[in-house]
Amino acid sequence: METRSTRERIWRYAPLIVWMALISFASSNEFSAVNTSRIVRPLLLWLFPSISEEGIGVAHFLVRKAAHITEYAILGWLAARAFTGSSREFLRRRWFLAGLLLIALHALLDEYHQSFVPSRTGSLYDSGIDIAGGLIGLTVFGYFRSRAAVNLRPAQSGRKRR
Repeated sequence: METRSTRERIWRYAPLIVWMALISFASSNEFSAVNTSRIVRPLLLWLFPSISEEGIGVAHFLVRKAAHITEYAILGWLAARAFTGSSREFLRRRWFLAGLLLIALHALLDEYHQSFVPSRTGSLYDSGIDIAGGLIGLTVFGYFRSRAAVNLRPAQSGRKRR
């Protein structure tokens, strides 16, 4: 019989695990630069018909790096969401550190995995970008969490809340 805490745990951790699996899938051949250029190049030519080949190369590079930041910012947010609601006090208290550790470990393992995919290369530089993206997600989550805590505090006598 499924208990409430089991459902809550699944609700908390399933999105995190699914997102980590999607990141791992994105490290496969299907999302290599050659394959993503099949989408990015025509889109850039449609948006900017006079763009040079060099411009396409730079834009494609920037799109791919922005994807790294975005996917790991989402990972950071989901990790923070899972850990702040954990039944383990250690994770609730140290959610930022636990999230950062998970992000760094996943980023490094992801790039290591890519080093075995023929159409990909593993890069510590990309791991750094991934970790920076994860830090963004953790920080934004922390900001909204602290704002929510401020809004939940009862109004102090004689002082108005903004």
